[in-house]
Amino acid sequence: MQFYAFMVRLLPKKTRQNFEQLITYSNMHVDPDDFLGFIISFGFIFSCIVAYVTYLFELISPILGFIGSFILVELFFYLLIAFSVDSKTRAVEEVLPDALQLMSSNIRAGLTTDKALLLAARPEFGPLAEELRRVGRETMTGRNFAYALMKTTKRIKSESLHRTIDLIVNSLKSGGKLADLLDQTANDLRDQEMVRKEISAGVLMYVLFIFIAIAFGAPLLFAMSSFLVKLLTKNMAIIAEGMPKGEMMSGAPISITETQINPEFIGMFAIISLVITSIFGSIIIGLILRGNEKDGIKYLPILLIIAVGLFLLGSYAMDTIFGGMMEM
Repeated sequence: MQFYAFMVRLLPKKTRQNFEQLITYSNMHVDPDDFLGFIISFGFIFSCIVAYVTYLFELISPILGFIGSFILVELFFYLLIAFSVDSKTRAVEEVLPDALQLMSSNIRAGLTTDKALLLAARPEFGPLAEELRRVGRETMTGRNFAYALMKTTKRIKSESLHRTIDLIVNSLKSGGKLADLLDQTANDLRDQEMVRKEISAGVLMYVLFIFIAIAFGAPLLFAMSSFLVKLLTKNMAIIAEGMPKGEMMSGAPISITETQINPEFIGMFAIISLVITSIFGSIIIGLILRGNEKDGIKYLPILLIIAVGLFLLGSYAMDTIFGGMMEM
């Protein structure tokens, strides 16, 4: 732990504060400094191993391998935390209308605002229930109710929750009918969610088209293209070997030489293209469905496995079925 703390002190203060806020937004109950130190240490050790392996087998430059692997490790942990933040946000926004309506019912039953909020902290509300209980405990110990409620926006990253809390605080300050406001806000949130689901259903056809094009269309086309390149290269080499050489070809109108295209390069180019296409395709899918590119990253492993696997399977099938054409 002391080593992790030493690693964290090397980072700028702003970076440590941003990471601490990100952990607070997430479902992870860990010490931010210790976890950040672990991420940096693990990334450094893993990158050293990758750099040694690349040097040992002479795959790529060890420096390039170290930098690339370190960036990938840090990106993996960042996405892990970001997914946890989004998961917590979605869980809160799903139950927020029910919590507001329950709180409104408690107020109409004659309870004070703080007690109505505390009794609305049902266990099935998950992260939101934890925050409601925290607000209730702080209020009972003498903390200002509005201040304790506003602290919730620093622990849950949700625009809907932020706007709702602003409405509640302003209603308390102005002396408005809070119960009616909570009921109307709950109904508005449900309508907003229904509209979002209708939009997602409307653009589903575009998502399916992108998924099919990346996962099935591109791999099959690349598999056929790589086979045609192999076939063409083999046939051109056979024709070039059969043509007369030397002075007999000095007056010939054509000259055939062996092609310089490497079939292995074509295969590597196809795989790299499929990987890049899958990355951007998953980002586009996330933007279309949820309006957030991070939500599309979860589709990336599926796209990569299907696209690359189908390309390799298609290449093997074409070489097996039509391989005799290259031996003619």
